[in-house]
Amino acid sequence: MFEIFFDLVFVFALTRVTEFMSARPTPVTLAQGLLVLLLLWISWLVYSWLGNQARIDVGLIRSGTTVAMAAVFLIALVIPAVWKTGPGALEPRLILVLAYIVVRVIHLGLYHWAAGDDPRLRRTIRLYALTTALSWIPLVLGAVFGGTVQLLLWAAALTIDYSGGLVASLLSGWPLRSPSHFSERYSLVLIIALGESLISVGTGVGAQSMSISRPILLAALLTLASTVCLYRLYAENATIAEDALRTTSRRRRDRLAGNAYSAAHFPLIAGTIYLAFGVEQLLARLAHDHSRDTTELRLDWIPAVALIGGTALYLAGRAAFLGLSVRSVPSGQLLAPVVLLLLLPVGRVLPGLAALGLLTAFLVLLVGYEEIVRRRRGAGVREENA
Repeated sequence: MFEIFFDLVFVFALTRVTEFMSARPTPVTLAQGLLVLLLLWISWLVYSWLGNQARIDVGLIRSGTTVAMAAVFLIALVIPAVWKTGPGALEPRLILVLAYIVVRVIHLGLYHWAAGDDPRLRRTIRLYALTTALSWIPLVLGAVFGGTVQLLLWAAALTIDYSGGLVASLLSGWPLRSPSHFSERYSLVLIIALGESLISVGTGVGAQSMSISRPILLAALLTLASTVCLYRLYAENATIAEDALRTTSRRRRDRLAGNAYSAAHFPLIAGTIYLAFGVEQLLARLAHDHSRDTTELRLDWIPAVALIGGTALYLAGRAAFLGLSVRSVPSGQLLAPVVLLLLLPVGRVLPGLAALGLLTAFLVLLVGYEEIVRRRRGAGVREENA
């Protein structure tokens, strides 16, 4: 249960990313938000591995994880200010970088201590520590310089950091003790992240909105339906992936966990946050321009890309998750994100509420189609066994 506190702090940070992108929706802002999302994702996933190696709710590990949570909380607080320029802009960037370094140093120290006498795991941690420390150089320099240089250096830093764990896995390996606990952690954090789409409804409407109109109510219900569909689509793959994780050989299990969970779940999280951002922008338009005809309220390109493109990214991550787990993906799952991207120009031309309705209808149809395919496959298997 203690791990849920870490998840809640992590999701609070995700809400701050959505808030940052909503303040100034531009292509650059979306890229900046993606980098911060990757930084937060690395902060979360490394502790998911630590919690699988040892109990995270007792003794030294609990104390260290609590300090790490405080550091992630500080990161969340300064997120809206880390890309600003001008006087006073350096301090929030340095706070984020230093807090992130604290998160990573505590993790490496606790993991090395939890490894005990396991020489393989200690070797893996030392390899990972090298790439992690190397990534701090462009991270600090980016914070000092700011602007475009910051964007480029932070992208390089997080690429080094993220790929370092994969390299360490290939060269030495991260042993996985409890497959069921590991898969449950990722399912739970995705559920909580999907809740950000629902939170964005309230954020978009705003506390100052004097009335809740019928278009707003309809948009809220469509958002709820879309969120339920997205989790339903994930849950089916999660069951198959967990079975593969539990039954595969130990050597492949460790690599499968790193690829299918730690890597493939990032587009799921990022797509969820982009969707939440698109919903927030739509609800803000409906709430603040309530006197206008809803047929005239079209989304700008950036919110439309976030709404539909973010969902496509989620579906692409879902297909990658299944493919990396069982090395086989149904054609429907491969085509779904492509078809959704083809609908993006349509969503841009339609009124915003209609675009959200189109997205929801697509997801409902996708859930229904996959359910029919699943039942037919199950019936075929039963006939063969009869």
